[in-house]
Amino acid sequence: MRILITGGAGYIGSVLTPRLLDEGFDVTVLDNLMYRQRSLLACCGRPGFEFVRGDVRDEALVARLLARVDAVIPLAAIVGAPACELDPWTSSDINLGAVRMLDRLRSPDQLVVFPTTNSGYGTQTGELHCTEDTPLQPISRYGRDKADAEALLLAGDAITFRLATVFGVSPRLRLDLMVNHFTWTAYDQGYIVLFEEHFQRNFVCVRDVADAFLFALRNPDAMRGRCFNLGLDAANMSKLELAQTIKRQVPRFEISCSAVGTDPDKRNYVVSNQRLREAGFEARVGIEQGVRELLQAFPMLPRSPFANV
Repeated sequence: MRILITGGAGYIGSVLTPRLLDEGFDVTVLDNLMYRQRSLLACCGRPGFEFVRGDVRDEALVARLLARVDAVIPLAAIVGAPACELDPWTSSDINLGAVRMLDRLRSPDQLVVFPTTNSGYGTQTGELHCTEDTPLQPISRYGRDKADAEALLLAGDAITFRLATVFGVSPRLRLDLMVNHFTWTAYDQGYIVLFEEHFQRNFVCVRDVADAFLFALRNPDAMRGRCFNLGLDAANMSKLELAQTIKRQVPRFEISCSAVGTDPDKRNYVVSNQRLREAGFEARVGIEQGVRELLQAFPMLPRSPFANV
């Protein structure tokens, strides 16, 4: 089975690609390497691996690659509300426009497994457990574009994962994601100031995300046309609880909570992952283990002018 992964050299794709190769899949990665990353170099000698440098909006290129694969995982995206607001036109063109084009070009029998975001649940109270039937309330351009892309693909029988905030080590590591950012701040600076510290999120390890994609590729008939929350049930926690969890491994980490100012990211919700568990998959890597692995990785990181590289 040959898989096309757009954006496959990014944070998730750099973990997913070798995972699929290990399981005997042939993998073609399309990526423009916008961050000059070299995250897939170790895959170059692997049987079944192909890398194509290009833009996911290049219709002729995407059509040519689609003609050779059985399934596609569209990871290419401008990720997160702040990044999307820096260039709204480009972000929507990639996050929604490129997905619309891909859906038009693919054949009906080609499986699509698409990651969206559970940030679409927006500013819930923090008390309701959001399920896949909870009305979406995206509060950012990023959330709205991903929700629209999901609706488009579900109408065509795709499988979608509403990802919790992802954490963990990847060859293309991101430090802007909350667990990774808080852990890096504890390691590098030793203190953090939290606004609206009781706002809650759900989290999931990048390795569990890769394993969930593998599970969907192996069980498409039971999952087609449905969306699934993908998070760790034990990791519905507030920002303060997350910081305190990290402090247990970095005792010098000082945590301050401020009543002055507001967090620009207003997401506040608890998420239920029961539907995916009933389908047969459950995330397993806990926050504590993820923090431990991040602390092992940080001494190996070069200093970079980019916060998300």
